[in-house]
Amino acid sequence: MFKKILIANRGEIALRVIRTCKEMGIKTVAVYSTADKDSLPVRFADEAVCIGPAVSAQSYLSIPNIIAAAEITNADAIHPGYGFLSENAKFSEICQQHGIKFIGALPDQINAMGDKATAKATMIAAGVPVVPGSEGLLKDLDDALKQAEIVGYPIILKATAGGGGRGMRIVWKPEDLEPAWDSARQEAGAAFGNDGIYMEKFVEEPRHIEIQIAGDQFGTVCHLSERDCSIQRRHQKLVEETPSPFMTDELREAMGEAAIKAAKAVNYEGVGTVEFLVDKHRNFYFMEMNTRIQVEHTITEEVINYDLIKEQIKIASGYTISGKNYYPQMHAIQCRINAEDPYNDFRPSPGKITSYHCPGGHGVRIDTHAYAGYIIPPNYDSMISKLIVVAQTREEAILKMKRALDEYIIEGIKTTIPFHQKLMENEDFKEGNFTTKFMETFKF
Repeated sequence: MFKKILIANRGEIALRVIRTCKEMGIKTVAVYSTADKDSLPVRFADEAVCIGPAVSAQSYLSIPNIIAAAEITNADAIHPGYGFLSENAKFSEICQQHGIKFIGALPDQINAMGDKATAKATMIAAGVPVVPGSEGLLKDLDDALKQAEIVGYPIILKATAGGGGRGMRIVWKPEDLEPAWDSARQEAGAAFGNDGIYMEKFVEEPRHIEIQIAGDQFGTVCHLSERDCSIQRRHQKLVEETPSPFMTDELREAMGEAAIKAAKAVNYEGVGTVEFLVDKHRNFYFMEMNTRIQVEHTITEEVINYDLIKEQIKIASGYTISGKNYYPQMHAIQCRINAEDPYNDFRPSPGKITSYHCPGGHGVRIDTHAYAGYIIPPNYDSMISKLIVVAQTREEAILKMKRALDEYIIEGIKTTIPFHQKLMENEDFKEGNFTTKFMETFKF
């Protein structure tokens, strides 16, 4: 087992990893930018190293600075959390070269799943259902027009190196394809330095359902059931829950088997998530694989009593897993509490938290790095905390979440708490009647 782990991240996920490391008797190193010098991970880690200014490119995305911090503190492993360098194959490779274990996927596994066109081809070969679309990247506009006729409108153009909804365009008819093609390529090139575009059939009334998986270094893979992430805005998740209210036993088994096939196709090591689109007829299609821990891993932990960060660390250190699949025994919901103003188009609201009170009680969990007096910096993701509740049934979980939201006090900045309060009162949400398009008609 590792003696000391450096956490190459910030905020709540850094604190989350520190907690598990301490419970495992492992020393921790926090790295931080000048904007995060007063953060809780810095306070609670055994050691802390400043790696640069607030700008991410010069701190949390600076591989030389992070490797240097690991070397001067004698860390024998690095946990990347999520975001930043967590799915960076170069970083994983450089860690290997320096004799530091990257607690995550190997470089070739990240590459295989990081490029969406390559991932799709890999899934087809593995027998995992995929959305009909182009075979690889589109050569040019003429190729796009031809493929669209074959696939059938509506179609969606996607950046091969994309994420967060950038480089994506829905096209409903042929005359709209050329402007969508031009704008998608331009946005993808600017955002990712790669303007490669591929095409898929646009799945109407879709659910976004993902399967949590874990694989060891010896080829054993298991799944830990599903999470429904359909409540999202501009492709950014707002609420997640497990089990999905749309799920059946038969669909869960089929999707679990497909996720295991996907992981085995790239000899996957670590914990990861295979994401699917599920249409209204419960046909499911591979969307992507995230080769890292997810923000919403918490709800899976709550319904199966399973510490996924601990499992990551154990797998990285060479432990074997049983191969047993896990199924939800309870119902859990997570609300992402962001420093955003839901009354003003969710505009970011950085600033100082003047008053802070967390909800508590049975079945309520808060993952956060915030406190009274903490300043939410404008440089990073706006998430303040994750509020998780677990109960025997979905109805009970919604009632518990309403109670917890009512108790949650954050003053000095705007937050998304009022949005979540209204969502928990929405009849369609309470009935489980929603898709990824829910927020397009949700009135706030």
